[in-house]
Amino acid sequence: MIGTNPKVLAGVVAALVTGALLLGMLAAALTGGGSGGAEAADGAGPDRETAGAGDPSALEPLPEDHPVHGLARRDAADPFALGDPDAPVVMLTYTDFQSALAARFARETEPGLVSDYVDAGVLRIEFRSFPVNGPESDLAARAAWAAGQQDRFWEFYRAAYAEDTHIGSGRFSREGVLAMAEEAQVPDLERFATDLDSAAAGEAVAADADEALLLGVSAVPTFLIDGHPLVGNRPAEEFRDHIEQLAGAASG
Repeated sequence: MIGTNPKVLAGVVAALVTGALLLGMLAAALTGGGSGGAEAADGAGPDRETAGAGDPSALEPLPEDHPVHGLARRDAADPFALGDPDAPVVMLTYTDFQSALAARFARETEPGLVSDYVDAGVLRIEFRSFPVNGPESDLAARAAWAAGQQDRFWEFYRAAYAEDTHIGSGRFSREGVLAMAEEAQVPDLERFATDLDSAAAGEAVAADADEALLLGVSAVPTFLIDGHPLVGNRPAEEFRDHIEQLAGAASG
């Protein structure tokens, strides 16, 4: 279920009113991308044909004026992003810290993508919170935002995903996220606690969740690679294939 943040819950209502229009505009990129419930099945998700009609072995870049391109912030000062703001390919990740599949991606797949594509200036990764699994998910998302205010988001991210977790296990209790902040070497823990409880934290998490809801994302983790969706714990080769095809198209 969606976390208990009131603004996230309000986003569900907003999605019912305005989501249909945006979903229609994004249908070519997102057909089938949100199926499977809050936690996508291991290896489950849309076929590559969801990127568009034609040969499923090839990805076609979405038109430059496609609204999905406007989702990437490409802000050099964004503490929740890795990579060159001008990288030819952007991957948006919509995820929940209580997702075991997201944790496996963070540990097993993402490091290789960072070393081979982010560090090479080919890929930019932008994180989005989508706390669908209850109160601890919401608290973890707020804590990640608070860590980001002191430029320690990615350190918190790695601490949070260091192991699989079970929904409602207590790992992301208030005491748990404070311990993760300490592990992530957040310099000012008092400020972290204040930011964690702030209205700004709730608004930031709600904004990410509203975006996911309006896109029709309903499974975590969901990845949009230049608008082309991969859902769940997909093989690393699929990420690499998407990135290389889309980077090649951009350079061509």
